[in-house]
Amino acid sequence: MVLFIAQGLIWTVIITLSSFALGALFGVFVALARSASSRVIRALARIYVDMIRSVPPLVWLFIVFFGLAELGLKLSPLQSAIVTFSVIASAYLGEIYRGGLASLGSGQIEAAQSIGLSRFDLLARIISPQIFRTVSPSMVTYGIGLMKDSALASTIGVVEMTFRANQVTQSTGMGLTSFAIVGGIYLALSIPLGLWARRVDEKMRKKYVVN
Repeated sequence: MVLFIAQGLIWTVIITLSSFALGALFGVFVALARSASSRVIRALARIYVDMIRSVPPLVWLFIVFFGLAELGLKLSPLQSAIVTFSVIASAYLGEIYRGGLASLGSGQIEAAQSIGLSRFDLLARIISPQIFRTVSPSMVTYGIGLMKDSALASTIGVVEMTFRANQVTQSTGMGLTSFAIVGGIYLALSIPLGLWARRVDEKMRKKYVVN
């Protein structure tokens, strides 16, 4: 039973990593739009973020899987899950990035520019390390939440751990055992990630602390 359920972990990992990577990429554009000088762009980005975050992930999942099929764009369950969670991740990670940018004082950028640093050096040496230190714990926390949300993909037929646990429950009636196994696997993945995020945060704080 444990092995059968654990075999669905591969789809959990694929959905989580793919969605997080795409969301992290598009989240950069969301953050830039949210911080743009144009009020129109900022307003559109705000509407996008609020719209994505105000609707439950399960509803978005059904919209993508069933709704797009009605429009002639039929995606597989796995594709639908990745698209859905990538879009959601872009909104959340974009806001995390924006918070990191806001925490970076403009004085540091102005000082770096005054000594002739190029844009690349400014981004690589000044902005990126500090923003990474600021947002990395939040990103890992969101990644853990995304991994747990990936269980919703079972509702559209992705054969991940929750789907397999439900199959076991229907065939054996051992629902408590089946879903306890799923919960245990999530715990085994989430706790080390959380501890790693704290350790990285502590190291980054020590590395970039100003005495």
